[in-house]
Amino acid sequence: AMLGFATAVGWSQQPDKEHAELAKALKDAKISLQRGLTASAKEGKPISAKYEVDDGKLQLSVYTMKGDQFSEVIVDHKTGKVSKTEPITQGDDLIHAKAQSEAMAKAKRSLDAAATEAVKENKGYRAVSVMPVLKDGHPVAEVELVKGTDWKTVSEKLD
Repeated sequence: AMLGFATAVGWSQQPDKEHAELAKALKDAKISLQRGLTASAKEGKPISAKYEVDDGKLQLSVYTMKGDQFSEVIVDHKTGKVSKTEPITQGDDLIHAKAQSEAMAKAKRSLDAAATEAVKENKGYRAVSVMPVLKDGHPVAEVELVKGTDWKTVSEKLD
């Protein structure tokens, strides 16, 4: 049974045009979201990750946390290496990072494990984003998946 999600996270509800653009751009991505999470871990603990189209270019953005500092880590989607790291200090990005870190504080599993499981359960799909949220006090990873032009979001427990 598919659960209906009311997500508090703005970007997970992308309009169809953005979805279409992203699905097309993802054909160039050589690395999985999971590889991006692994690469970013040397900058801090990954608290969310997403493929996105930024100024017409595909990028893999991972939010990480080290102590109480948040960063956005951009992973090169062809080589899997970190191409830049920027501190997150204000605005919506910081609000999202704080909410994600609260969910991850309760998590026993990694986002990588959750994304890997979601992909395993949905043959032929690839993970486009993984976002931790608290549902009734429990940490859950919402994993957005795509196969061709078919999108779906699945929930994986993190505790």
